Amino acid sequence: MLYWLLKRVLVGPALRTVFRPTVEGLEHIPDAGPAILAINHLSYSDWLFVPLVVERRVTFVAKSEYFTTPGVKGRLQKGFFSGTGQVPIDRTSGSAAAGALATGKRILAAGELFGIFPEGTRSPDGRLYKGKTGIARLALESGVPVIPVALMDTDTVAPPGEKFGRYAQPHVRFGAPLDFSRFDGMGSDRFVLRSITDEIMYELMLLSGQEYVDEYAASRKKSVGERARSLGEGAVQVAKEIQGSATAALEDAAARLPRKGSDKDGKDIKNNDAPAGEAADVTADVEDIAVHDAAHDAVTIDDGETSVSVERVESVERVESITTDGTDGDAHGARDAG
Repeated sequence: MLYWLLKRVLVGPALRTVFRPTVEGLEHIPDAGPAILAINHLSYSDWLFVPLVVERRVTFVAKSEYFTTPGVKGRLQKGFFSGTGQVPIDRTSGSAAAGALATGKRILAAGELFGIFPEGTRSPDGRLYKGKTGIARLALESGVPVIPVALMDTDTVAPPGEKFGRYAQPHVRFGAPLDFSRFDGMGSDRFVLRSITDEIMYELMLLSGQEYVDEYAASRKKSVGERARSLGEGAVQVAKEIQGSATAALEDAAARLPRKGSDKDGKDIKNNDAPAGEAADVTADVEDIAVHDAAHDAVTIDDGETSVSVERVESVERVESITTDGTDGDAHGARDAG
């Protein structure tokens, strides 16, 4: 089978050689018979490292789209996911959750090990999040034990949202099987389902040492995304305000610069519109006042009274500092918009 070829020849040996994963508690995995592996979810590489350290085949569910994409790419994708122990969710049951439950029951009925991530999605920050009750329903309907599995440092190897991480030696820790036969016949009671799920998550917390968050990971990701969008919109508004302030400050500074002219005899004279004494303190040539820093793509204008520094960042001008000393007192301001 492709699963064993990938595990023992093509992929497994390379992963073991490079990452040298460590493991403890393997004695809790039965030599035969069905069991649910409840795994914390830190990284998209989690489904690789658990089967790597278990002698038996471990099966996970995956989106059916991974197995139905047409063309050469689709066939390669299907072969890879099938070969690494993943099966498509059975959508005939309706929702994805119901499909995963139906698929899990079929795998367990065949006497296999079924891996499931109770959090439903990867942790956004390395903490352990509230589990979904599907695992409790599956445990009660199948009547098989649940083995908690804690993964550590897989999020260093393959961080969420990034293509590459840093080298780390992942650790896999298996806990003692949990028996929920005392709740037989109570699968429709949502309080029982929540109690079972919380017990599983508590064991995962003890095994992994993660901080527990009583919130769904998907909800946290959504709230973080909404906040990021809000901050982004605010940053754009601030950038516009700063750009407007920069333009006004530059125009004001330029207006106060002394200008050269000629009298009727052709002699150069300084601009008499400048305040008394100012013309004598300010260099007349703009080249001496406006200094362009090519290394930082910045422009600084200093006329002795107002200093303005403007930096261009991705087509948005950012004012690093505006300092004005006026007759009514000192006013200093600095704003930054990324």
